[in-house]
Amino acid sequence: MTGKFLRAIGMMSGTSLDGVDGAWVETDGVTIARTGMAVTLRFQPELRADLRHLLEIAPGLKPDSNFLRDVEHRLTEDHCIVAAMIGQGTDIIGMHGQTILHDPDNRRTWQIGDAGMLARKFNLPVVHDFRSADVAAGGQGAPLVPLYHAALAQALPKPLAIVNIGGVANITYLGEDGEIISCDTGPGNGAIDDLVFRHTGQAYDKDGLLASAGRVQQDRLTALLSHPYFALPAPKSLDRLTFSGLIAAAVDDLSPADAAATLTAFTVAAIAAAPVPSPLRVLICGGGRHNNAIMAGLSRRFPVPVEPVEAVGWDGDALEAQCFGFLAVRSLYGLPLSLPTTTGVRVPITGGKLIMP
Repeated sequence: MTGKFLRAIGMMSGTSLDGVDGAWVETDGVTIARTGMAVTLRFQPELRADLRHLLEIAPGLKPDSNFLRDVEHRLTEDHCIVAAMIGQGTDIIGMHGQTILHDPDNRRTWQIGDAGMLARKFNLPVVHDFRSADVAAGGQGAPLVPLYHAALAQALPKPLAIVNIGGVANITYLGEDGEIISCDTGPGNGAIDDLVFRHTGQAYDKDGLLASAGRVQQDRLTALLSHPYFALPAPKSLDRLTFSGLIAAAVDDLSPADAAATLTAFTVAAIAAAPVPSPLRVLICGGGRHNNAIMAGLSRRFPVPVEPVEAVGWDGDALEAQCFGFLAVRSLYGLPLSLPTTTGVRVPITGGKLIMP
């Protein structure tokens, strides 16, 4: 069913582990009436380090772990700050939470964040746990942003590709006939961020300067692209650490600059090789669009214009947060969050769990 337009706050803590993004959107789950304030709260270094550690230990972690509970509480406090910054005039909150494990082949996906705490704090309904229903039904549980991309791009010429470059990169292909195809393409900023932090203490390769100072090691790049994932058709999805062992073997003995250049080329090549039809235009959102080395690499790889989403008036830093406000309303109205062509689920399926205050 569809219903009236609701004012939603969407919040996303992505695979880049950089912070909580929050954004306001007014929607009926089909059409975007308005977008509004968007904010980002960067994680404190201690919280980011603890979240990164959770990625390493999540496969064997028990849900009642004291460490997990502490990290989840601190993460939710940051979400509360973001929601308070965006302010009043809200009917519903969509909280994606932080993914600490994504293994759809074994029917597992795990996002942390205390939706009940958020609902009590703001006396509002909160939708969370957006991915589990899709995974339980045999889907990949990701990406979930394609239906929001399609809603935003209703008036844009097709075919169109929209690429989100976070810790993991994903692509949405929108065809002229309403076709939507999506998948995770491969690593985004995650491996580059880890490398830069390890060598410099900085959170990311600002403007792609480290990569630009290095040389791509073609033999290492070829080895990285030999991973079986790249031979799979869409839809398909990744965990942030899927390529960790392969990446370590490929670049750990290189200079930081050459390693950054090679990993940046890996991200670019994987996006360019995405198993979707050729578009007329490629729009880029997420943190990766601020990396000049990534953007230059994509411009060389695609024979069509490659531009940040700001070229069409969108906010590339707020898009995913807006998406989870949009999906919260779709969930409330029982509308699908995923399709066979976006996650591989057998039939279009709704999802999310509603917590009332």
